[in-house]
Amino acid sequence: MAIDVVDQLLDICGDAQVFVFHEIVHNRHVVQRFRDRGVTFVESIAEVPDSAIVVFSAHGVSPAVRAEARAKNLTAIDATCPLVMKVHAEAIRYAKRGWQILLVGHKNHQEVVGTRGEAPDAIQVVESPADIPHLTINDPEKLIYLTQTTLSLDDANVVIGALKKAFPKINEPPSSDICYATTNRQTAVRAIAPEAEFVLVVGSKNSSNSVRLTEISMNDGTPSRLVDDASELDPAWFTGVNTVLVTSGASVPEDLVHGVIEALIERFGGEVEQRDVHDERIEFGLPGTLRELMRKRGVDPDSRRIRIDREADTAEWLERKHIPNRTVQVSIRATETDGNGSTHA
Repeated sequence: MAIDVVDQLLDICGDAQVFVFHEIVHNRHVVQRFRDRGVTFVESIAEVPDSAIVVFSAHGVSPAVRAEARAKNLTAIDATCPLVMKVHAEAIRYAKRGWQILLVGHKNHQEVVGTRGEAPDAIQVVESPADIPHLTINDPEKLIYLTQTTLSLDDANVVIGALKKAFPKINEPPSSDICYATTNRQTAVRAIAPEAEFVLVVGSKNSSNSVRLTEISMNDGTPSRLVDDASELDPAWFTGVNTVLVTSGASVPEDLVHGVIEALIERFGGEVEQRDVHDERIEFGLPGTLRELMRKRGVDPDSRRIRIDREADTAEWLERKHIPNRTVQVSIRATETDGNGSTHA
């Protein structure tokens, strides 16, 4: 969603300078493409001129950052992922109740920094089970854990299992905090990788969810490589290989995935079997500040809703390129996580 927000902002802003606080998403190509279109990425609100336009990245920001933006009279466009907003809202709600919050995640990750800023006195960050003995818990019955949305299921479950063992009465969030796109890709790779002889993950090395996809594949016994785009493919990887699984990180533009598929078909031939594992058709409304800015510039925001349908887009692209293809519907049995972080049907 965040990428589309910046795209639409650039469409209506003309020559106005657009600033983005932190990388909009963790993908090298996305960031460079926006730089090429004139976007300036900053690591501090102080770098943004007064009264300018600034976009908050998908990872979210703390109330202190929002206050800085207001003090500089900035037009702030909030591209925070809706699921990150959900975690922020949960943190605020439970902190107001007087509960303590254990935030499972990487303490220096931008998302965790932003979430912790919502209730700094109530939140303690837990990166690994080794952090648990150092926590200060006032009332184990008024305790809840929340998670960074981009964690892998496996990593999150290890920490959550340890928290449940240490604090048997710890409360769970009302629903999972892990990003649906991250979860879907991880479950799909775990299910399909054993059928392939090699796995290619399209994504950047600073994308934790992309890196995790390669790890899942290798842990399950299928060799895997992470590439930013088709230019990084090494023909030696495919010697004796007949079946390749191609997947991508959650924020990777589809044209980069298509480029990898096209390069493989051109070099080695074959057909594409698109596995329709999860229905990711989804529609997002635009941030309120962007809608307001559109109206001021004579653009109807209701005509600019963000629609995502990766499976249909890929199928259409394959037909347009005359690449032999077929779509296979795949069902993966739902799993539940037990208190030790393992899964059972």
